[in-house]
Amino acid sequence: MRVPLSLMALLAALISTAPVPASAEGGPAWEACVGLTSTPDQRVKACSTVIDTKSESGSRLAGAYCNRGHGLTEKREAALSDLDEAVRLDPGYACAYNNRGRVYSFKRDHDRAIADYDQAIKLDPSLALAYSNRGESRFNKGDLDGAFADFDAAIKRDPNYAMAYANRALVYYRKHDMAHALADYTTRIKLAPDLLAYIDRGNVYRDSEQLDRAAADYGEAIRVAPTDARGWRNRGMIRLYQGDSRGGLSDYDKALQYDPSDVFSWSNRGQAKLRLGDKQGAIADFRKALELKPGLPTAQEQLRKLGAL
Repeated sequence: MRVPLSLMALLAALISTAPVPASAEGGPAWEACVGLTSTPDQRVKACSTVIDTKSESGSRLAGAYCNRGHGLTEKREAALSDLDEAVRLDPGYACAYNNRGRVYSFKRDHDRAIADYDQAIKLDPSLALAYSNRGESRFNKGDLDGAFADFDAAIKRDPNYAMAYANRALVYYRKHDMAHALADYTTRIKLAPDLLAYIDRGNVYRDSEQLDRAAADYGEAIRVAPTDARGWRNRGMIRLYQGDSRGGLSDYDKALQYDPSDVFSWSNRGQAKLRLGDKQGAIADFRKALELKPGLPTAQEQLRKLGAL
């Protein structure tokens, strides 16, 4: 029964890592363009207004391109030309290199991403996010030691940077150092308790065979995000491990309510129904799992045993 580790995709988003000159009034569009609370849509619209009206120049115009590039990146839309322009306008602006590196990272061009993060760090050695982002690219290239060094550097520069702890914890996990992984995930939860924080720590407890603690963390994930299937299906799996078939069935009912496309939830719910004597219900769930993922070995095996394949 598979429950994948969450990836490091939830890195904190960069808005403006290098200060934008504030010597002149910029108006509402400028404030929304560079404001920390603007949504990606608001940022793109506001920065476009700044750029199109030519109300700023020099470093501030570079900031508008950089922040619009950020907004476009968050929307998974083309941002590279904006970030190239930000670099051209202000080659000493760390924000532009860091944000462009993020675009290359999404394109899986990790070498170019690392080169941009290198430049961002050279320009601003205190920029914790650039270290964390470079660590992500190194991790994705399989360089666990390099990734660890970067996440460690990010934490040293910003001890309250929650996602850097989560990223370092994932490296510890891959190195099978569960004690340090748990410590980092616990710090992550103290700084920013959310769905993934509890699921990540729950996964470490699960793989360390501390099932009660894993179930408790998945329960916290459900509490903070009750309509997200991930907390339900993770706890459902633990309940099945612990022999609580009714509890597992109840959790998988919820998981499938919120994510009916998850093949493993159908297969695992079939297991729960089978244990509870509901042969026809189990067959229906295993068939649904095979419909979603033809050839799924666990579903095929169970249907053969049940004489339904």
